[in-house]
Amino acid sequence: MKILKIQALRGPNIWSVRRKKLIQMRLDLEEMEQYPTNKIDGFKERIEAMFPTMYEHRCSEGVPGGFFMRIERGTWMGHVIEHIALEIQTLAGMETGFGRTRETKTPGVYNVVFSYTEENVGLFAAESAVAIAESLIAGTDYDLEADIQKMREIRERDRLGPSTGSIVEEAVTRDIPWIRLGTNSLVQLGYGINQMRFQATITCKTSSIAVDIACNKEETKRMLDNASIPVAKGSICVDEEDLQNTIDKIGYPIVIKPLDGNHGKGASINVTNYEDAKAGLAYAQKYSRRVIVEKFITGFDFRVLVIDNKVVAAAQRVPAHVKGNGTNTIEQLIEIENQDPRRGYGHENVLTEITVDRDTTDLLEKMNYTLETVPRKGEIVYLKSTANLSTGGTSVDVTDMMHPENIFLSERISRVIGLDICGIDIMAENLTQPLNENGGVILEVNAAPGFRMHLAPSEGLPRNVASPVIDMLYPPGKPSRIPIIAVTGTNGKTTTTRLLAHIVKNNGYKVGFTTSDGIYIQNHMLEKGDTTGPISTEYILKDPTVEFAVLETARGGILRSGLGFSRCDIGIITNISADHLGLSDIDTLSDLARVKKVVVRSVKKDGWAILNADDEECVKIASELECNVAYFSMDEENPLIKKLGKEGRIVAVYENGYITIKKGDWKIRVEKAAHIPLTLGGKAKFMIANVLAATLASYLWGFKTEDISLSLQTFIPSVAQTPGRMNIFEFKKFKVMIDFAHNPSGYMAIEDLLNNIEASRKIGIIAGVGDRRDEDIKECGMIAGRMFDHIIIRQEKHLRGRTEEEIINLILEGIEESGRDITYEIIPKETEAIKHAINSADEGTFITALSDVVTNAIEIVQQYLDKENEDGLI
Repeated sequence: MKILKIQALRGPNIWSVRRKKLIQMRLDLEEMEQYPTNKIDGFKERIEAMFPTMYEHRCSEGVPGGFFMRIERGTWMGHVIEHIALEIQTLAGMETGFGRTRETKTPGVYNVVFSYTEENVGLFAAESAVAIAESLIAGTDYDLEADIQKMREIRERDRLGPSTGSIVEEAVTRDIPWIRLGTNSLVQLGYGINQMRFQATITCKTSSIAVDIACNKEETKRMLDNASIPVAKGSICVDEEDLQNTIDKIGYPIVIKPLDGNHGKGASINVTNYEDAKAGLAYAQKYSRRVIVEKFITGFDFRVLVIDNKVVAAAQRVPAHVKGNGTNTIEQLIEIENQDPRRGYGHENVLTEITVDRDTTDLLEKMNYTLETVPRKGEIVYLKSTANLSTGGTSVDVTDMMHPENIFLSERISRVIGLDICGIDIMAENLTQPLNENGGVILEVNAAPGFRMHLAPSEGLPRNVASPVIDMLYPPGKPSRIPIIAVTGTNGKTTTTRLLAHIVKNNGYKVGFTTSDGIYIQNHMLEKGDTTGPISTEYILKDPTVEFAVLETARGGILRSGLGFSRCDIGIITNISADHLGLSDIDTLSDLARVKKVVVRSVKKDGWAILNADDEECVKIASELECNVAYFSMDEENPLIKKLGKEGRIVAVYENGYITIKKGDWKIRVEKAAHIPLTLGGKAKFMIANVLAATLASYLWGFKTEDISLSLQTFIPSVAQTPGRMNIFEFKKFKVMIDFAHNPSGYMAIEDLLNNIEASRKIGIIAGVGDRRDEDIKECGMIAGRMFDHIIIRQEKHLRGRTEEEIINLILEGIEESGRDITYEIIPKETEAIKHAINSADEGTFITALSDVVTNAIEIVQQYLDKENEDGLI
């Protein structure tokens, strides 16, 4: 078997609009296409032995053991690999269960699709599943545990930490979208102007001064002491002289820890003699030159979490330890403790596995113990000097036991330091008594405190401490999203997108929009190129100035990785006609419609899908949608439009020369098409269709018809507003038009326009695109033969696997099929072709350059026009 391609889908996609995180693997079964599972001796027994837990896979049978039934009856290896990929992720602690396997138009080649929780784990699982299947087929040994461990390691490397993850999960439950900014824990909640950012448990509301104070343990201690808050006595040491002076002041026992430390690194506790103190100083100085030396306070270690100046949780933290049974050694007891199902690798479970390090051996040495010591029955042996969960510690929830005085004290501390989220470390006998009564003290105040001990304590009630974070960032009434209108279709996407962005901007919004020529914010081009995929969408949604997004959404991005947004308010399909067929398993109009409908299937339930009533494939899509649906049509007598009118539904139609909104029997004539510059005085019928789509979307969003009308009148087709879309350059004796038309439907739209244009001679400059079907290239040639008097063929770009000669011959075949006796010439370079056409133009000539690289063509023509304006010469 051979993996042809693996890709990660990250948004709504052709397989599912709800399950956004999918791996799609294109797999060639090669000779295994002839061997379903029932023809492979011993396969069922081997896969059952390797994956007994697959008994839970119901498969299409719908009962436990259903997948094994399919194996016994005979199923193809792509289906088996789908189930293996899902199961190994589950075994690695990432439970997931959606999958699909479908054969492509190429026999023996399948798309194997399955869900993932971590992208790189999913990609690894795809390759691993194929290798496992091959070993099961051959009956050879396979180290499954090594792959599972590798997936765990990838997950720990890539995934959000427990604290960050809990905030994201809480946001998702409240329908707040999120974007990961980079590969660390920096996350954006919300879109555009309504975004909020956080990293771990530091938010965009967190004071940087407060973080600096909290990170400076000496400054924190001083401020708390000045505010009459109990703290441990001690001072900062940089050498042994300071150490001796501090010990003389406070006496033993002491605690030594680095000033800039975290997670308990470099700390030594309950130090009772000077030799150990010197060793502790040296150990702490591995992490920080300046070291805190404090009086060791007996009692228990507590962490109080304060969010938005309110106590939300409290936990007693217990250092990693084992309990003796009089039989096993300490090392054996650690192994037994690590078998607790609550313990796992890194942050995968409630508790972390206990590891042996210098801190462990130092503690044992102080007790005259080693790892081989057998503790007496019931004896507690502490293995870490701090109670951090990341080093194997445990936590007990004590939130409901806090004395009101201690709650008051903790909330006051958060205000003294100035942190919106802070973790307060307290050493005391308990929190049920005020600290000033039981001698408890504040040890530290932490910025970015971990949430895991509160989310999943070893004992006591779990606390959803992420909830108050979201309450703080998004109080009731604060929106997290911005309006999104997504535009797709075969032709007219870019013009419709630009017109909509113009309407939105004129209505007072700061608009961001993506097109096939660039990313724009408030008409400022920020990125140049074909920007119609999910990366460009994310660019707009991440911009903090954008209030409204209008997104051109092309097939390529949808197929490559899905949509870049989770849902939109309005989705538009301009039309569905033959283009890009024969690529990426998209061979028919129905296949293409399956891609385009991802956009309208992602419209929110109370939003609107806007469809072309004159397009058969568009009309078919409506029955699958769960949102509101509205149509536009060039024909008021279209049977569907008439039917909808009787039902009182809203539609947009072109009637009696007007762009009109209809609802039942009444009409709102928004504007006369001849007054809309984009339609070239009403001659460009395909542009009228684009105007209808944009007008209907604007009306349904809630813009006033008079404001829409004004925007339609002020949107001028030009190089600035609509580059490559009917850009007409008027010379003294002739005209040149540049357009991006590159498929049969685009050519037919130009043909319809040219039929309404008077010219003494019509010259066309055309080219083919190598990755289109033969029939599409020929059809473009045939249409060109119908609409031009003379054709210049140029073909130096976009060969995509073909030769120039091959493409040109297909164009010539099409021209011949047009049935007209026209002249043509071949000039390979576009620049030379345009120059030649201009230099040979007679008075009244209309030159049309159908260019796939519009910027080059525009520059050439503009240079000629500028030269004519300067000196009156060509």
